[in-house]
Amino acid sequence: MSKTEKPLSTLWGCELNESNKEESFKTDDTNHQHQLALRTMCLGHTAKDEFNIVELVTGEGNSRAKAVPIATLHAKSMPTVNLSGLDLHPPVTFRLKHGSGPVYVGAEHVALEEYSDDEEMDEEVEEEEDIEESPVKKVTKNGAGKRKKPEKGEDEETSEGENPPKKGKGRGRKAKV
Repeated sequence: MSKTEKPLSTLWGCELNESNKEESFKTDDTNHQHQLALRTMCLGHTAKDEFNIVELVTGEGNSRAKAVPIATLHAKSMPTVNLSGLDLHPPVTFRLKHGSGPVYVGAEHVALEEYSDDEEMDEEVEEEEDIEESPVKKVTKNGAGKRKKPEKGEDEETSEGENPPKKGKGRGRKAKV
């Protein structure tokens, strides 16, 4: 993603059933990049006790288009499937290959749109440059209740001209009589 673009995200979905066996996702916009990020596919509450197979057809409706089954749903055993991580570029078509549905497809349409205001872009870049990362602290495992002994270099700075700190009565220590 270049610095002159920002992602715009909208919800996209469709229903596949006996009367509507195919649904396509296309865009005519050639100025922006488009992506369809699939999220879920699920059966509706009126689905019959049958297998519903949904396939994905990539490319236009030409002879080179390939159909790949991406979900097999059944009302009793697998009514929903998580498809997160499956990102597609248009045009794509969802087809109910077998079954009567209804099958609902849920996805996120992401488009990269150019900034209209150059000043807004400059401000965001400056903000990113101003942010300083805090140093990463190294985590060491000491036994429970044990304290790390200071090294000689650390002890020299604090003990110059001072008396050593007094030891107090800690938990589990017996008082001196």
